[in-house]
Amino acid sequence: MMIMMRSAVAAAAALALTLSLPAAAHATGHSDAPARAAAVPLVLPIGVAVSALPIAVEDRTGYQRTSFKHWNAGDIPADGCNTRQEVLLAEAVVYPEIGPGCTLTGGVWWSYYDEREVTPAGALDIDHMVPLAEAWDSGASAWTAARREAYANDQGQAASLVAVTARSNRSKADQDPAEWLPPAPDALCRYGAEWTATKLRWGLAVDEAERDRLLDIAAGCGGTDVEFTPAP
Repeated sequence: MMIMMRSAVAAAAALALTLSLPAAAHATGHSDAPARAAAVPLVLPIGVAVSALPIAVEDRTGYQRTSFKHWNAGDIPADGCNTRQEVLLAEAVVYPEIGPGCTLTGGVWWSYYDEREVTPAGALDIDHMVPLAEAWDSGASAWTAARREAYANDQGQAASLVAVTARSNRSKADQDPAEWLPPAPDALCRYGAEWTATKLRWGLAVDEAERDRLLDIAAGCGGTDVEFTPAP
């Protein structure tokens, strides 16, 4: 058992080092496109994944919400829908009718934070799993404006943006898991895994209180995996 634990920690440390390199390249304007072109989803036990997150003191100096342009034209500019609307279409339990200007009529969604069925589309917020302010604190302050826009509109990983009730999203605001967790008990493991996946995807750090809370969640979520793909 001790050997297995040491192996897991060693793997986490190696992964953390590997993930830090793309983030540093983006911050300095360099790229390693050939190396990242073959990126495939990585799957780790939640405890190992949390341990792979770099630890840093958070700093909100200079943050403005407008530093993250959203919502943009989305992944399919020709469809006339912005990122928010594309996420709603992707997550619909019952598909809505699409009218002029990508107006969505009808449709049903499931807000897993509070386990509520929601309709119409206007009753939903699109939550950034790791809020924009938290991303800024955790490393995004060093990014280019283009990379922050890519983060704010990220549909390359389903966990990055999630449709939830406006009430739960506004209750969460810009808080990390040390300060806020979904009210539905059955949402805890999924939320901890998706938060961790988003930070790993974008090479973002955690502070000590955040890391400790994620480890507490992981301890009660045996069998939960974290799946992520490093952002291009």
